[in-house]
Amino acid sequence: MNDFEVFQRNSVDLIEAPQLRQRLDKARAAGKPLRIKFGMDPSSPDLHVGHAIPLLKLRALQELGHTIVLIVGDSTAMVGDPSGRNKLRPQLTREEVETNLVTYTTQAGRILDMARTEVHRNSEWFDAMRFEDVLRLAGKATVARMLERDTFEKRMAAGEPIGVHEFLYPLMQGWDSVMIRCDVEIGGSDQLFNLLVGRELQEREGQPGQVCITFPLINGLDGRKMSKSYGNAILLEDSAEQMFGKVMALPDDVMGTWFRALTRLADAEIDALLGGHPREAKARLGQEIAGFFHGADAAARARESFDRQFRDKQAPTDIPEIAHAWPEGSVPLMVLLRDIGLAPSSGEAKRTIEQGGVKLDGQVVTDPKFALGKPAAPILVQFGKRKYARLS
Repeated sequence: MNDFEVFQRNSVDLIEAPQLRQRLDKARAAGKPLRIKFGMDPSSPDLHVGHAIPLLKLRALQELGHTIVLIVGDSTAMVGDPSGRNKLRPQLTREEVETNLVTYTTQAGRILDMARTEVHRNSEWFDAMRFEDVLRLAGKATVARMLERDTFEKRMAAGEPIGVHEFLYPLMQGWDSVMIRCDVEIGGSDQLFNLLVGRELQEREGQPGQVCITFPLINGLDGRKMSKSYGNAILLEDSAEQMFGKVMALPDDVMGTWFRALTRLADAEIDALLGGHPREAKARLGQEIAGFFHGADAAARARESFDRQFRDKQAPTDIPEIAHAWPEGSVPLMVLLRDIGLAPSSGEAKRTIEQGGVKLDGQVVTDPKFALGKPAAPILVQFGKRKYARLS
């Protein structure tokens, strides 16, 4: 694929395609790459494969020689992007943002070549602003323009409150584009309004307005918004086995979107896979995703392990052995599952027990009050479909 085709593939919005072609031609003639912006707000400590969609696009463009400018929105994160929010979003403190920032660039570096990525915190320019500068920025848009955003329209109609600070978010994101002289900004399909504000601000400041390209959003494994808090996310820090196993839990009808958003397979190959057996298509998708982050060998081993465990009804061969520091007496099973790392919380452990998702040596335990003392011999603990431990 040529540069334009890489930009265009799987896009939802492309504003404007003729301008993008012109800029690519001009950049090629001058031997100068385009500056492509992507902003990430550190509003949580973990990135998942939903965040990876634009990052994978950036990686492909980086390989073509373009300059990727990653904006880490430590200032915008304290405002909170109102995109898709039906209610006033709690504002993060600087300390919370700094905590989340610790892992952000590391996780983004699993996809981008950070040595060739230009990284800026937008506090570089926002912390230097005085109040009169903020007022000037606010004066570059009208309330009527802000209310064109569908999220705000819906909240107004529902009588939900809208904070004045929320109107600043699109202006702040747009001002980032002015500060780095962006040629192209990409984002999720919920970001189009913000991207267009950046285009308008650049034109007001005498710069060429950026080309705006959006890409589809994907939901989590249960159809809700992908989020670690929902337990429905594939995290960038997941192991190959976890990634593959979670992909195998996807509904069949979303595979096409995931293939095109998260792999580089050609459309014809994707169509052929989707036209075959759904399980084989899903397994290929799992291998593609796990293979990108962990390598083809690790992805193949993850598939073999999954097949042994579920298709062949065998337990995995690499069950971790845990020597627990047992207190005197017994420990509630839901607390034990949390303490040994099989469950994210005792509440989640309780729900899984009640749903019949916990086994001790192959026997289902459904009593949430069940307690366990130190076993005389190691026991096999299974939590859900994919998590095991041999506990002593």
